[in-house]
Amino acid sequence: MDIEQFRKAGYDAIDRICDYYHSLRDKPVIAQVEPGYLRPLLPESAPQKGQEWASIADDYQKLIIPGLTHWQHPSFFAYFPTASTFEGMLGDLLSSSTANPGFNWLASPACTELEAIVMDWAAKMFGLSSVFWNINEVGGGVIQTTASDSALTAIVAARTRYLGEHPGTTLESLVIYVTSQTHSFGKKAGMVLGLRVRALDVEQTVLDNNIGLTGEGLKNAVEEDHAQGLHPFIFIATVGTTSSGAIDQLGSTGAIIKDYYPSIWLHADAAWAGVTLACPEYRERSQLDGINEYADSVCINFHKWGLTNFDASAFWVRKRRHLIDALDITPEYLRTKEGDAGTVVDYRNWHLSLGRRFRSLKLWFVLRSFGIEGFQAYIRRCIEHNNAFAAHVRASPRFELVTPPSYALTVFRLAPRAGIDLDEANALNSAFYDELQSRRGPALTQTKIGGVFCVRMAIGAARTERRDIDNAWEVIVDAGETTLSRIVHDS
Repeated sequence: MDIEQFRKAGYDAIDRICDYYHSLRDKPVIAQVEPGYLRPLLPESAPQKGQEWASIADDYQKLIIPGLTHWQHPSFFAYFPTASTFEGMLGDLLSSSTANPGFNWLASPACTELEAIVMDWAAKMFGLSSVFWNINEVGGGVIQTTASDSALTAIVAARTRYLGEHPGTTLESLVIYVTSQTHSFGKKAGMVLGLRVRALDVEQTVLDNNIGLTGEGLKNAVEEDHAQGLHPFIFIATVGTTSSGAIDQLGSTGAIIKDYYPSIWLHADAAWAGVTLACPEYRERSQLDGINEYADSVCINFHKWGLTNFDASAFWVRKRRHLIDALDITPEYLRTKEGDAGTVVDYRNWHLSLGRRFRSLKLWFVLRSFGIEGFQAYIRRCIEHNNAFAAHVRASPRFELVTPPSYALTVFRLAPRAGIDLDEANALNSAFYDELQSRRGPALTQTKIGGVFCVRMAIGAARTERRDIDNAWEVIVDAGETTLSRIVHDS
C-alpha cells in the first residue's frame, strides 16, 4: 500500500468507524454468534498473493463486526466499562504511525517526556500528593498496560525492598496480602512469582456496608502470620472492588502499617473507581488522604472509566528508586550518555517489559479535548445514572440491593420470598440471570458475595443516557417476572 492508497483506505476506515457508532444503538449488545463461528468462514491458510484492500475491509465489516461484543454500547453494563473515544482513537492512530519501542529516552525523547508530563497532569487532576509527581524526581508516574501489570510491578518492587531490609528471609515465607474481594490478579501474581497469597475475608463487611478491610483486620492477620514465621510484605488494597465496588480503608490500614509494620508495601488498586478522585466531592470516600499519606503505589485505569482507549493504566510510586532497584538491568547496548548521567527517565526500569507503546499521546489528547471539567461531568453523569437505577431497585417489591451502591455500580437480586434458604435464593437468581442473558437487550454480569448470588449493573459507556437506564430496568423487571412465573408454573 503506497501513501495515496493509504490515504484513501484511511478515509474509508474513518467513514466505517463513524457509521459503526451511528448505528451502535441498534446493534445487539452481545455478539450473536456461536463458538467457532469464524473458522469455517476463513481460508485455512494465508493467501499466497496479496489481496485488494477493499475486499479486506469488507470482510472486516461482514465477518468480524458480527462477532464483536459492543463494550461501548449504551446498554453495556457488564464487567466494568472499557473507554473508547474518538480522541483516544486518533491518539492510537498517530502513535502507531510513528511506531517505536520507547524503552529509553533516546529511543524517542517525545514519548518519554510527554508521558512524564501527562502523568503529572493526571496526578494533579486526581489530587495526588506532589510526592507522586515526576517533576519532583522522588516518586513519579508511568503508564502500564493494565492494573494487573501495575500490581505485579508493585509486588516485585515490594519484594526487593523487603528482602533488602530483612536479609535472610526466604522466598517461601513471603506472603502477599489481598482480600476476598480483590481482583483475581492478586492470586495470579502469586502464581507467577511463586509466592504465598493470603486472601483476608471481608465478605460480611461488604454485605453490611460495602466496606473492605480495616486496620484492625490487617493487624490481626499480620500477627497471626508472624506467629507462624511468615512475612507479609505487601497489602493490595482496593478502592472499588470488581464484585461490588467495596473500598478497603486505606487510612486505618495505612496507619497500622506505618506504626507497626513499616516494611509492608501498601499498593492502592483504584483501577476502576480511582477516576472519581477527579471530583472533589468523592475524594474522602475514595480514600485520597490515605493514599497520599500511606500508599507506596497507586494504580488508576484510564481505559476503564477514564475516557481513554485500552490500554492505559496509570501507575504512580512514592519512591521511584524502589522500582529502579528492583528492575534496572542495563546491558551495554542499552546504555546512553543521558541515562548514565541520570538526566533522563528511562521508563524500561519502571515495569517488567523492555519495549513499550506511546500510550501517553492518546491520554494527552483526551485530557486536552475534554478538559478537567468535561472529565468530571462524565463521571458525575455516570453516577447520576446509577443513582436512578438504584432508586428503581429500592422502589420495587420484586428486587433488593445486595450491597449499598458504589459510584456507578449497583449489585442487586430478585428478592427471595420469606422462608427460603440461601441455596434456593441463589437458584432463583441464577435462573433470573440466565433469563436476562437470553435477551437481546442490556448486558450485565453475575457475581457472588458472601455466598450470595447477585447481578451487577456497571454504568460507564460514554453514550449511555437516562433512557438506556430506564429501558434496562424494564427488561430486568420483565426477566424477573418471567423467572418467577416459570418457577410457580414448574412447582
